[in-house]
Amino acid sequence: MRIESYIQELLYEYNCVVVPGFGAFLAHGKSAEIDVNSNTLIPPGKTISFNAQLSKNDGLLISHIAKEKKLGYESLLNEVEQVGEDWMERMKEGEHIELFGIGKLWLNGEKRIQFQPENKINYLTSSFGLATFAATPIQREVLKEEVEQLEEKIPFIITPEKREETSFRPWLKYAAVILLAVSFGFTGYKTYGDFQKKQVTAQQDAQVQVSRLIQEATFFDSSPLELPALSLEVKKKSLGSHHVIAGAFRIQQNAEKKIAQLKRKGFNAFYLGENRFGLHQVAYDSFEDPKEALVFLKKVKRTDSPDAWLLSEK
Repeated sequence: MRIESYIQELLYEYNCVVVPGFGAFLAHGKSAEIDVNSNTLIPPGKTISFNAQLSKNDGLLISHIAKEKKLGYESLLNEVEQVGEDWMERMKEGEHIELFGIGKLWLNGEKRIQFQPENKINYLTSSFGLATFAATPIQREVLKEEVEQLEEKIPFIITPEKREETSFRPWLKYAAVILLAVSFGFTGYKTYGDFQKKQVTAQQDAQVQVSRLIQEATFFDSSPLELPALSLEVKKKSLGSHHVIAGAFRIQQNAEKKIAQLKRKGFNAFYLGENRFGLHQVAYDSFEDPKEALVFLKKVKRTDSPDAWLLSEK
């Protein structure tokens, strides 16, 4: 009779499974740990050990087998005790007992039972589905160069940090900030929500909603704009308080090319300046009347770029 499968089933639920007349298999909980040599995160689990002193029948294993096989308790008790005696005889002859999913048993030079757990099965049910995770360290300098190269091809649009609060459109007071993280691995369980929470604590109630409601990044699939550059100067004419934004760029040359492209399309595009993130903002046009700005924004979204957005400042 093979009883190791029944022992396995019980180890998921109990911390001690006794084989009558032979000994007990014990499950000890262990916390998650990090192997610094291999940069590996090991989830929490249970380690299995063996104690030959705990050999008195507690009824757990026998009752479980009797229920599964629908057999009598007494007959199964004798059969399981015989399995334990058979294991002992085989070990005395120098054999190693392999218990699948549990471990290996043998006798040392002093005729004492030794046990080596298999550790291939995690018996902690709360860790079900969690596997060992290997993290690759981030090469920050390489990542910085790749982000700059990527921006040449993909300008990002970042929602403004402030908007005017108006009575006719409550949504005008909302804006968002996006940090685009390009990474080839993860260094732990750190989320963007942690950063967002720190930003919110430094802002007023209106800015709390700003950080939470609108988070969008827009990418253009086209190659870098191959248009003649022009000098970026803030528009000298009197600007309105409501700007329809075409994009925000880390590299100034990309902003110049975007303005040239929009002017060729007939837009009154201009350089709005840098925001507090150091990004160069390009606007389609500027309006004093917010209603006119919204009408123009809808037109731009329909005819040129669905990713344009409105920046209101006062």
